[in-house]
Amino acid sequence: MERRTFLKKSATVGAGTLAAGAVAACTQSPVDPNSGSVQSAAGATQAQKSIDLKMVTTWPKNFPGLGTRAVEFAEDIDKATNGRIKIRVYAADEMVPALQAFDAVSQGNADIYHGPDYYWQGKHQMFNFFGAVPFGLSATEMTQWLQYGGGQELWDELAGRFNVKPMLCNATGMQMGGWFNKEINSVEDFQGLKMRIPGLGGEIIKRMGGTPVTLSGGEIFLSLSQGNIDATEWIGPWNDLAFGFHQVAQYYYTSAYHEPSASVCAGWNLDVWNSLSDSERVIIEALAEKHYARSLAEFNARNANALRTLINEHGVQTRQFPPEVMKALADVAADVAADIGRIDDISTRIYNSYMETLSVAKEWGGIADEPYMAARRLSDKFGQDL
Repeated sequence: MERRTFLKKSATVGAGTLAAGAVAACTQSPVDPNSGSVQSAAGATQAQKSIDLKMVTTWPKNFPGLGTRAVEFAEDIDKATNGRIKIRVYAADEMVPALQAFDAVSQGNADIYHGPDYYWQGKHQMFNFFGAVPFGLSATEMTQWLQYGGGQELWDELAGRFNVKPMLCNATGMQMGGWFNKEINSVEDFQGLKMRIPGLGGEIIKRMGGTPVTLSGGEIFLSLSQGNIDATEWIGPWNDLAFGFHQVAQYYYTSAYHEPSASVCAGWNLDVWNSLSDSERVIIEALAEKHYARSLAEFNARNANALRTLINEHGVQTRQFPPEVMKALADVAADVAADIGRIDDISTRIYNSYMETLSVAKEWGGIADEPYMAARRLSDKFGQDL
């Protein structure tokens, strides 16, 4: 055999052998250094020490759509990480009171909280902008701001001051105006009104002459039934029906203004978050996005059916705030948002960033969404069973 031919064949065989060896190295299970035996890939994963975390929520145990979604979020993280990250979920008051969940995570007494960030306005007023802003961004527009308008970076900066890493993981969709024991026919009807309403909505009620009250979900029914409050907002028909508010309030206002959608956050202790691997953080963020989209779809579907039940089976009377009342509420809402936007540097940056997205969203929605919605209502033929 000629030398040139021999070298060519040797090179071909060598390359093939090397490639086969590389594949074998990638697919072969690792060797247990103590026994010399080969472990399966699954066995190696199981051999990894699990990370046991605690999630505290602001929701009553098994509360539909929010409490249950927190549990499902934790379960999905367990599954997606092959059991490496295990999260025990505590309902409100099981480990800490609902409104102390943020402090528990910030101080390292818990690892994750599940709740709306406007509950933490006592820490900084701009947490409201990541929960709900009256007359502000809808659920889909909120993701537009966070992902493409610089909102997430600002949220990280604000929450990071309290040793928290925040992320969206739930959305309630459009909320209702609330349950009232008297009709609201004019601006004057807000005078002296005691209403359970947190966040910026509460500040609006205050400036309209009422008294805002912050209560966790589990406290609302009793307070309303005993006359300690005159009205309450909560979420929407699905959750309102579950709480039985129709039993203790006469009028249901459907024209929401205070929460176009409540953005529910999974807030992670920052030290815990930073201790996770890159792949684990990517998995968790992907699951949070999944749960945000799933929860929005679920709320839209279940709210529609629950509203029919409230009206048809329980005789609930629905109302809308008159246009002049909505105009007054919107004017006050604008003043409230601008006032807290002037608190400090980060407040101004968050305010300006949010309002830039709101301006763009209103312009595009006015051109695309609103005309379509109006046109869709022109015919009764669509939406009927065959």
